[in-house]
Amino acid sequence: MEQNELTERIIGAAIEVHRELGPGLLESAYQRALAHEFTLRGIPFEKELICPVLYKDLVIDDAYRLDFLVDGSVVVELKTVDELMDVHTAQVLTYLKFSKTRIGLLMNFRSTILTCGLKRLAL
Repeated sequence: MEQNELTERIIGAAIEVHRELGPGLLESAYQRALAHEFTLRGIPFEKELICPVLYKDLVIDDAYRLDFLVDGSVVVELKTVDELMDVHTAQVLTYLKFSKTRIGLLMNFRSTILTCGLKRLAL
């Protein structure tokens, strides 16, 4: 599947979840609902994927956990914060680097309009 088409499908699923649930829930609720929406739409994903990081000769097995890796190529990070900050963007960029993926979506489900709390990031 082409990257732009895939990210549009992911964003469409997230908008549907946000439309149905609205802002104000815990991140875990949105994560479970989005996983269900991905399944309903036939979007392949892995949830809460634990990833290692190599530092010199040390392997740190549980260095980070991806909320979602969609179709093996798009990192999706969910937040429920008042406002996305630079550190959230930096976090996703770090995830992209270590997961060797190029595209990331950062989504803030606390936004009243999900697209206002959405960032598409690329390496």
